[in-house]
Parts: sequence; structure tokens; C-alpha cells
Amino acid sequence: MTAPKSSSAPPRRRPALPLLVLATAQLVISLDFNIVYVALPHIGSGLGFSGQDLQWVVSAYVVATGGFLLLGGRATDLLGRRRMFVLAALLYALSSLVGGVSGSAGVLVAVRAVQGVGGALLFPATLSLINTLYEEGPSRNRALAVWGAAGAGGLCFGSLLGGVLVDAFGWPSVFYVNVPLAGGIALAGALLFPADGPPSGRRDFDLPGALTATSGVTLLVFVLVHAPEAGWGSRDVLLCAALSLVLLALFALVEARTRVPLTPARLFAHRGPASAMALTALFGATFSSVPYFLTLYFQTVRGYSALGTGAAFLVPALVVAAGTQAGERAVSALGVRTALLGGMVLGTVGAVLLAVALGDDGSYPRLLPGIVLLSLGQGATWTGMWIAASAGVAPDDQGIASGLASTTLQVGSAVGLAVLVAVAGTGADGLGGAALLDAVRHALYVVAAGVALGALALLPRRRPAPR
Repeated sequence: MTAPKSSSAPPRRRPALPLLVLATAQLVISLDFNIVYVALPHIGSGLGFSGQDLQWVVSAYVVATGGFLLLGGRATDLLGRRRMFVLAALLYALSSLVGGVSGSAGVLVAVRAVQGVGGALLFPATLSLINTLYEEGPSRNRALAVWGAAGAGGLCFGSLLGGVLVDAFGWPSVFYVNVPLAGGIALAGALLFPADGPPSGRRDFDLPGALTATSGVTLLVFVLVHAPEAGWGSRDVLLCAALSLVLLALFALVEARTRVPLTPARLFAHRGPASAMALTALFGATFSSVPYFLTLYFQTVRGYSALGTGAAFLVPALVVAAGTQAGERAVSALGVRTALLGGMVLGTVGAVLLAVALGDDGSYPRLLPGIVLLSLGQGATWTGMWIAASAGVAPDDQGIASGLASTTLQVGSAVGLAVLVAVAGTGADGLGGAALLDAVRHALYVVAAGVALGALALLPRRRPAPR
């Protein structure tokens, strides 16, 4: 007679199907961020955007995502991972459908902001599900590597897919493509993920902390996105910066006094979450800024078409995806610190080689050594930093831990790009040809220096010998 199976054994389907859904969710988030870039000229002419206002098709998404990530992370912990995942995916699907039928510039910018809120809810819910469905160690590391590879593919394939869709069906198609994808993952999530328990009572939700944090971070990201164009001394920028500081100070005061804070102090009982936040901020400021400057190089210096630019990002997409897998294996074999150090060293060398290889008449194959090393380092670092962000965090805090790390990623991206544009001078009007080429090269050298400094910070420090 066969012995009954233990009820505590994990379901056989858990390793494969839920991970496929979670990876697809990350694909949707990253795809939606990049796919719209190629369509911007067509959106501008089709809806009558001014040249100054067109940037808000992208910026509205960035500002809303950065501002609501912290709230999305805590809502995931308190209201339920599956609930928030399904809600966020449905919000993505509905807003994408409205975006495709938008008939005015204002409606489309509002839609992009709603998509950003959807991303801010979906990202921490996805990470929290990975970090609770898969045990800490090799199982979770593999899941994070697959999730990271899907995100890398979306970021780079988005440009290529956007070019194909716009050429064939017009700009609304870059919104419609998200509808079946987001709707499908909402349905799959409802069917595959474990049911949530009853939501925590209202008394357990730090509403003042949520409002001050969301408003303060949203204004901060708005300042960082808007200031390079409007000027750092403009009245709007200074007013929003002052309001952001006041709100963030109020948030700190609320957190110190409330019984159930939005960001529990127990998260910072050890150095892990704070170190992970610093790492994601550095990643956003350096690695995440490279596609912006490569797009300038390909389209403005080399004269690539939108489709040609998307094709040029095909190699980085494949190599970053491979790097995420290599990062997972490196963590298992060498540990998180060594794996991160290796990824950042590769990224530093790759950024320098790429800067040296840039030229106004250079061929694409000449860029490949730098692109490959930079992309491999980026992928390995991406996997390693999310492993570090989840390590040692209790299941009930995985949502807010993911929200904190992803918020610093977004803020780091905005700060880094603003600093790089200012230092390199790529924001100057009429910049082109040799001057733009030099500016892109300088930006890559600064990226290399930033990643190198991060790698130095990871080096183990010698402890003083006992006397």
C-alpha cells in the first residue's frame, strides 16, 4: 500500500507556471517603459503635442511609478500579494486600452500616469511573490534570474517591437499590445497564486505615512525629471523641491511616532536592506542611464532609423539576459558580494571600452566588445542586487522591502540621468556631430567611474588585528 504524500510538500506546478507568470509581469513592466520611445514622433504629430510637452508621455510614467512604489510595496504586505498583483495587472490592461483610443494629448499623459501607478503596484507585488513562493537560496536565486532576464528582454526588445508595430499599425498599437498580456497575467495570477488571507484592518495601515511618502517622493521625482529642461532655479522646480523636502520630513516624523509605520524599523535592524537600497540607487544612476546615451549616439550621430536603433539593442538584450543567469550561478558558487563585485568590474571595463570605440564613422561590430562586457555586468549586477534586497527579510515585509529598493532604483535613475546630462552637456540645444559624440563618450566615462566606485565599496575591509 502506497504511503500518502505529505500535505506540506510544495505543489509540483509551483516552480514553472507561477514563475512564467511572474516573469511575464516583469516583461510587461519593462516593455511598456521602452516601447513608447520609438512611437513618440508619431504620437506627437497625431495628437498635437508641442515639442516641449511630448516628453511627458515618458515622464508621467516615470514620476507616477517612482512616487507610488513605496505605497505599492506596503499595500502588497497588508492587502495581499495576489490581490495586488491581479489589481495592478488589470489596471495596466485597462489604462493601455484607454491609451490606444486616446484622442487628446492630455488624456494620453493621464493614461501614462495611471500606467505608472499600475507599475508601482505590480513591481513590488511580483517581487514579493517571488520572494515568498521560492525559498531563500538557490531556488529563489534561479527565480530572480529568470525574472531579471524577462525584464532585460523587455527593456531592449521594446524598442525593436515598437518600431515594427508603429510601422505596421500606427502608434496606438504600442498601447494595445499590453492589453492581452496584462489581462492574461491577471487571470493566470488569480488561478495560480496562493489565496491571500483577510486584509489587515485599517488600523494597521499607516495612512499619514503613505500620503506623505507618496506625495514627497512623487514631487522629488518630478523635480529631477523636470528641472533639466525648466532650469534648476525656476520657480516651479524650487517650489516643488521645497514641498518635497517638507513632506519627506513629515514622513520621517510620522514614522517615528506611529505604532505601525509604513517602513518598519525592524527592516533596518541589519545592514542588508539599507545596503541594497544604496546598490539599486547606484545601478539606476549608472547602468540604467546607458540606453539613453546609446540612443542619442545611434539616432543622432550615426543616423539610425527607429527600427535600426531597436535592432542595435538586440545584442545588449540577449547579453543582459545571459548576464542575469550568470549572476545567479555566480551567487551560488561565490556568494552575493563576490558576484556583485565581478558584475560591476565587468560593467566598468565594458563602459570604458564602449566609450573608446565610439566614433562618427565607426562600425557596429567595433562597439561589440564594450557592449558585451557592459551588458554582461549589468545583468549579473541586476540579479545579485535583488537577491541581496530580499535576503533575511521576513515574508510579511517582502513587499515593503521590494518597494524601498525599487523606489531608490527609480530615484537613482532620475538623479543619475540628470547629473549625466548636465556633466556631459547632451541637453544643450543644437548639439550634434562631433560635439554630441564627445558628450556621449564623457557620459560613459562618468558611468564607468560611478560603477567602479561602487565596486570599491563592495571590497571587504580588513578588520584590525586584536592587540
